[in-house]
Amino acid sequence: QVQLVESGGGLVQAGGSLRLSCAASGRTFSSYAMGWFRQAPGKEREFVAAVSRNGGHTAYADSVKGRFTISRGNAKNTVYLQMNSLKPDDTAVYYCAKARTAVAVTTMPEYDYWGRGTQVTVSS
Repeated sequence: QVQLVESGGGLVQAGGSLRLSCAASGRTFSSYAMGWFRQAPGKEREFVAAVSRNGGHTAYADSVKGRFTISRGNAKNTVYLQMNSLKPDDTAVYYCAKARTAVAVTTMPEYDYWGRGTQVTVSS
């Protein structure tokens, strides 16, 4: 069983930055890729970023490329999402998820454990 707990969300002005963290329980953290997804009010959950099990490969949604950076610290069982140049369209609940594989995958069915999410609100 894996438990994922997100933190770091909050209210920020457009152009600002936030760093999300996701702490994972369990001894298999370093064996699997991790990802971030988000869900805005009235919209479906969407892929944001993913990182392979050793951090060597990453994937990003086009909407966040160049602004967001995903990373992981396997010694701390933690994955991070650094979000810069935030826009009001980035407002959403952000979810951390564990992949079923070691590869940085981008679709929801490829993830088997999810956190409860952390709210990010970007004001204009």
